[in-house]
Amino acid sequence: MTEVIVLNGGSSSGKSGIARCLQAVLPDPWLALGTDTLVDAMPAALQASDAGIEFAPDGEVIVGPEFRTLEAAWIEGVAAMARAGARVIVDEVFLGGAASQQRWQRALRDLRVLWVGVRCDAAVAAGREVARGDRTVGMAASQADLAHQGVVYDLQVDTTRTESMECARTIAAHIS
Repeated sequence: MTEVIVLNGGSSSGKSGIARCLQAVLPDPWLALGTDTLVDAMPAALQASDAGIEFAPDGEVIVGPEFRTLEAAWIEGVAAMARAGARVIVDEVFLGGAASQQRWQRALRDLRVLWVGVRCDAAVAAGREVARGDRTVGMAASQADLAHQGVVYDLQVDTTRTESMECARTIAAHIS
């Protein structure tokens, strides 16, 4: 039985909506945890520093050594929750492409994971980003392809013209 679903895609690609829909359609309870969870849990001082995470005016996201330390602990913690019996949906942006996936693969090495690419046309994601109003403009466009570079998936969905619920049902059909 799948223990972890990793949803990877750029900002405003629809990962969080899919995660909520998965929680509604899957028969067992699943926790949804995302990179936003980690950033929100960090001290405010690290949310705008060279050591932590910075959001450049053009939408580029820059992470420093303190962020990487906290991220490594967080990834291991998410894996530990899955090992303890919680089913987990991870809502992530692999800013480092394949290297980011490898960090998660190491932590989840003994768990059954479904790797899902969440794609969305950059222009559509950029429109969502503006409508949300809680993101640095430019993140969606810069991450639309970057998050997928070198990443290997079991399944991919595209939210450009497909609603979150339909994507969630497609993903749920691949849960074993």
